[in-house]
Amino acid sequence: MEALYLLIPLSILIVFLAIWIFFRASDSGQFDDLKGPGDRILQDDDSP
Repeated sequence: MEALYLLIPLSILIVFLAIWIFFRASDSGQFDDLKGPGDRILQDDDSP
């Protein structure tokens, strides 16, 4: 039972940390263009 006093706040802290990392990445433009790099690989011309 005493472990719950440690695990519940620790899990809440980890969840808030993960949410903060996600929003920081989305604000910096990490997820702006998800389709472009994949399309560039398919349209690459390797002919000499």
